[in-house]
Amino acid sequence: MIESLLVANRGEIARRIIRTANRLGIRTVAVHSEADAGLPFVAEADEAVCVGPANPAQSYRNAEAIIAAAKSTGAQAIHPGYGFLSENADFARTVEENGLIWVGPGADAITAMGDKINARNLMAAAGVPVAPGTTDPAADLDAAVVAAAEIGYPVMVKAAAGGGGMGMGVATDEAALRTEYDKVRSFAERMFGDGSVLIERYFPRVRHVEVQILGLADGRVVALGERECSVQRRNQKLVEESPSPAVSPELRERFLAAAVRAGEAVGYRNAGTVECLLDPATNEFFFLEMNTRLQVEHPVTELVYGVDLVEEQIRVAAGLAPTFDPDALAPRGHAIELRINAEDPKRFLPGPGVIATWTEPAGEGVRVDSGYVAGNTVTPFYDSLMAKLIVFGADRAEAIERARTAVAGFEVVGPKCNLPFFAELLEHAEFVSGDYDTGIVGRMR
Repeated sequence: MIESLLVANRGEIARRIIRTANRLGIRTVAVHSEADAGLPFVAEADEAVCVGPANPAQSYRNAEAIIAAAKSTGAQAIHPGYGFLSENADFARTVEENGLIWVGPGADAITAMGDKINARNLMAAAGVPVAPGTTDPAADLDAAVVAAAEIGYPVMVKAAAGGGGMGMGVATDEAALRTEYDKVRSFAERMFGDGSVLIERYFPRVRHVEVQILGLADGRVVALGERECSVQRRNQKLVEESPSPAVSPELRERFLAAAVRAGEAVGYRNAGTVECLLDPATNEFFFLEMNTRLQVEHPVTELVYGVDLVEEQIRVAAGLAPTFDPDALAPRGHAIELRINAEDPKRFLPGPGVIATWTEPAGEGVRVDSGYVAGNTVTPFYDSLMAKLIVFGADRAEAIERARTAVAGFEVVGPKCNLPFFAELLEHAEFVSGDYDTGIVGRMR
């Protein structure tokens, strides 16, 4: 087992990783920016190193400073969490070149899945369904127009190097395509350093369903069920649940088999997620992308399957067998996660500030993974996520009821907060029915 672990992240996910490491008797090292010096994860680690100023490029994305921190503290391994350097193949490779253990998939798998077009082509070759789209980047606007005409409108214009819902636009006709192509391309060049653009069929009514996979140390890839992620704003997830209310046992079998094939196609090791779009009218699903890291929403899978995914990640990285029997995975109950963000509940615009009051709910089936306590400041330098409220019940109805009670008992004063949105959503007939899609938030507004 790994004896010391550096957590190359911040906030709730850093606390989450530290919590499991502490339970396993692993010494932890936190790295933090100057702006985050007073956050709980820094105090909860056995050792902490400041790696730079607030700007993420100078701290949490500062690979050289993070490697130096690992060496100076004697850390054996690095866990990147999600975001920042978690899907940076060069960083993963550098970690291992420095004699450290990388708690994540290999650099080759990260590279293979990092480019959307390459990933689509690999998945198609492996027999994973992909939506109609380009097999090569649309080199210029004229090529995009030709591709869109062949695919048929509406189309999605996507940054090939993008991810997490960033760098996408919808075009319903050629005029819109000309606008969206230039917009997405310039965004991709600015954000990802790669202006390659993919044109893909757009489905006006679709559900976002993903499968949690785990590549084991012995080479096997297993699937730990699916998560429904269709409650989104600006293509960014707000609510996740498992199992998906849209997935029948027969469809689940197809989903999980496709996800395992996806992982096997790239020799996947460690935790990852195969994201898909599900057409509820036909029950057809299509590969969207693979996230080569731990997901924000991993707790719903943990509650339904009774596993600690961070522990499993560490065990895989150490070359150890999992704590569970891969041939006897069985889900139970229902879990829902709500992302508590520092943003207003109507337009979802960020609203950082000093937390005057922070009261977390408690009770049977309630879990809170938070990054802050009263007195902390939510700064404008990072993602607006403050905490994740996760509830578990014997079935979906019980989970929703527990979520309503927990939301009512969660008090945040200071920064803006989206808790009122969740109170509204949990009473909304479309969500309660389970028959919703990615357009639900827009219809509520």
